[in-house]
Amino acid sequence: MRLDEKQRVAEELQQVLQDNGTIYLTDFTGLNVKAITEFRSQLREQGIGYRVVKNTLMRRALEGLDLPDLSEHLEGPTALILSESDPVAPAKVVKDFAKEHDDRPIIKIGVVDRREVEPAQIDRMADLPSREQLLGSIAGGLTAGVGGIAGVLNALMRDITHMIGEVAQKNEAA
Repeated sequence: MRLDEKQRVAEELQQVLQDNGTIYLTDFTGLNVKAITEFRSQLREQGIGYRVVKNTLMRRALEGLDLPDLSEHLEGPTALILSESDPVAPAKVVKDFAKEHDDRPIIKIGVVDRREVEPAQIDRMADLPSREQLLGSIAGGLTAGVGGIAGVLNALMRDITHMIGEVAQKNEAA
């Protein structure tokens, strides 16, 4: 690759790193082309990017960015898993895929919201409910509260109506 091409690729990679809030560096050693293609497909279904990078170009792209120093993790084959915001979805895809493929790919390190995240933390994130599930739980909790209030108000109105009916019967009897 010529120097001007390397510079162009490094600048493009730098832009990609800036645009994504979640970045996982992975080692895909041990995965064949078929498995990597399947992995890419699963990531794409979730709207997650996957890109194999040269370590030297990655080092160059990291220069000047407000990201942790990842240079010690840029050894051997490196691929980036990129998500604009949600750190849980890519963690789930990696964990589920690795269960079926001899614990491959391996997460070397992660960056979430410009902070370094260890592989063990990413593994724990994979066990969290997805963003949609959390929002659904919150919405369910809110509607349950409103439903409870409506039930109490209905019971109160029923009791008042019953009491008025009893008072009216006593007045008629008297």
